[in-house]
Amino acid sequence: MLNWILAIMTAVLVFLIFRKLFKPKYLKPLTEEEFREGYRKAQLIDVREQREFEGGHILGARNIPLSQLRQRAGEIRPDKPVYLYCQTGSRTYRAAEFLKKKQNCEDLNFLKGGFRKWSGKIKK
Repeated sequence: MLNWILAIMTAVLVFLIFRKLFKPKYLKPLTEEEFREGYRKAQLIDVREQREFEGGHILGARNIPLSQLRQRAGEIRPDKPVYLYCQTGSRTYRAAEFLKKKQNCEDLNFLKGGFRKWSGKIKK
């Protein structure tokens, strides 16, 4: 029994490490400078929850929380670039995966380090 538990824990750990190290090719990581250069011409989506968004967000961002993305995906146009961010970057990957598969979005970008690394203007 203990061997099974250890095997499952090892498999989960390997999966998490793999996912952390190997980013999807369809999602382009952008530095803050690169993000600033293009986000005004794109759909800027904050995938954090509403209370986080209300606490401060990048000027011009729309709040579509990851928890609501399935219901609100129609608000995102697949023919325009999409710039995503969350607090640290982890929710962004799940949002991008969904948008790629279900909305057929091709131009997906994210802010490396997430909102906590943003030093630009914010709106509260």
